[in-house]
Amino acid sequence: MAEDSWALAVDVQETTTPSRLAAGDRVNKAEQSLLNKLIRCSLVKNGNQVEVQQADPKSPLFSAKTFEELRLKPELLKGVFTMGFNRPSRIQENALPMMLAEPRQNLIAQSQSGTGKTAAFSLAMLSHVNPENNWTHVSKRSYTPFTLPLKTNNYKQQSKSFPRNILNIVERGIKRQEQIVIGTPGTVLDWCTKYKLIDPKKITMFVLDEADVMIARQGHREQSIRIQRLLNKSCQMLLFSATFEDSVMTFAERVISQPNIIRLKRVEETLETIKQFYVLCRRKEDKFIALCDLYGCLTIAQAMIFCHTRKMAAWLASRLIEEGHQVSLLSGEMTVEQRAAVIERFRNGNEKVLVTTNVCSRGIDVEQVSLVVNFDLPVDMQGNADNETYLHRIGRTGRFGRRGFAVNMVDSDHSMDIIRQIEKHFGTTKNSPSCGSNCLTFSKTSICFLPRVVRW
Repeated sequence: MAEDSWALAVDVQETTTPSRLAAGDRVNKAEQSLLNKLIRCSLVKNGNQVEVQQADPKSPLFSAKTFEELRLKPELLKGVFTMGFNRPSRIQENALPMMLAEPRQNLIAQSQSGTGKTAAFSLAMLSHVNPENNWTHVSKRSYTPFTLPLKTNNYKQQSKSFPRNILNIVERGIKRQEQIVIGTPGTVLDWCTKYKLIDPKKITMFVLDEADVMIARQGHREQSIRIQRLLNKSCQMLLFSATFEDSVMTFAERVISQPNIIRLKRVEETLETIKQFYVLCRRKEDKFIALCDLYGCLTIAQAMIFCHTRKMAAWLASRLIEEGHQVSLLSGEMTVEQRAAVIERFRNGNEKVLVTTNVCSRGIDVEQVSLVVNFDLPVDMQGNADNETYLHRIGRTGRFGRRGFAVNMVDSDHSMDIIRQIEKHFGTTKNSPSCGSNCLTFSKTSICFLPRVVRW
């Protein structure tokens, strides 16, 4: 994902670089992460298996299938059940025993938003706190100021059953005695060094959440390393990241010694439940007519339509509304809160069609989506096929074991070449007996030619 702001580009730039991804709708890590938090109000189902690499291979590997097995303090166990958690999620059942173990163990864990990681390290933080000691025990890093209210509210909800009010947002210039401090790296570094509000030598747990997002922001990597150098060597270090890119692991190795590592084993994504087609068109009006043909021949619960630029998305949404469709539009100039509201309305069925750019290509699970249309095929900055985005786009349908359809609009020789590149990336070309010479088959999946006069 790129690191630029959502609103860097204007429509003029988009239309003058037709073969490139619109800069204004590049996926910003921090905003995508916040969007996921806003729209994921419950645990998401994760098909990935967990792989555990222990710092001490001789140490027994323990996972907790129930919260009772963790021997939590009674008030914390009560709080867990009050919040509606019945049993640990996959990341919780593997990470919590390590975070709560004595002697304390360092941990690097891979986990996405919605998998229960916030509750996991919140329980670990609260378990290590002694309410009788009026100094900071735990320091937790949040990467941007606009996530702090959301994060802090989560921790306060989870600590309601604890005997004291142990959590507050620390205000600059006011010496506080709360045992848990949450802040951005730059501010917390000031609290430790410039303003002397926190004694870093008394911190017993140091949590770095969403490290992949944080280190992408200028200065946060260096500030976090400076804070880590102020801590005692006995301080427990916990790092969480959605990805394990080289930059993340290099950073993790600098700040965390002898860690246990939890990875998500990549499960091969199969698209066997998704029928894929391409339609030959000449221009955008032909694409729109072909789209109307689909609606005339298919029973479509809900549909997601992807466009290359905000201008194209706005044009298509307007035309669909004129045809009487219930349409919502999602693009990069919207705030994160506005995007979350649009997605929630679509998920609730208020609109049946969602026209969007790449801001909605991943992480959005809507059970009723039966059709995905690539009105414009996904391309990278060099104008080549963006295979990963293609996979995430069409993966919005065929979810929860249901069958889905994905239709690609091909309006030029270059677009056809993009289809061929996608086929080449995912497997070896071969003609499918059921589709004849106009069918591309790869990874047990076919992209078949769909005539303009559709017969289903």
